[in-house]
Amino acid sequence: MNENKIGTIIVDTALQLHRALGPGLLETVYEVVLAKRLEKMGLHVQRQVSVPIHFDGESFDEGFRADLIVEGLVIVELKSVEKISPVHKKQLLTYLRLTDLKLGYLLNFGDELMKHGVSRIINGTLDA
Repeated sequence: MNENKIGTIIVDTALQLHRALGPGLLETVYEVVLAKRLEKMGLHVQRQVSVPIHFDGESFDEGFRADLIVEGLVIVELKSVEKISPVHKKQLLTYLRLTDLKLGYLLNFGDELMKHGVSRIINGTLDA
C-alpha cells in the first residue's frame, strides 16, 4: 500500500471520528481512538514514536515524538486547537525531512468541521 492510499484511509477515518465525537476533546483522546480504528482496518500504527535527531555526526535521542506513524510511511500529527498556526505545518515538514518520509497529515480535531482541519504536507514528491 502506498502513501496516498494510506492517507486516504487516515483522512476518511478522521472525518468519521470527528463526526462521532465532535470537537473539543483532548488531543490524546483522538490519538488513541484514531490509532485503534486504523489498527482494526489492518494498518500498523505506532503511537508517540521517539525520533532521534542526527546532527553534525552525533545522534540525539531527544529529537521529537511523532503522534502517529502509519505503516512506517505516513506521519500524523494531531491537534485539538481553535486554529492551526503556520508553525504547525512547518513543524510537520521538518519531521518529514528528519525521518526521510514523504507524506504527513496535520489533523486538527478542534475545527468545527473536520474537512477544514486537514492539512496534507509533502516532503519532495510522491510516487503516484
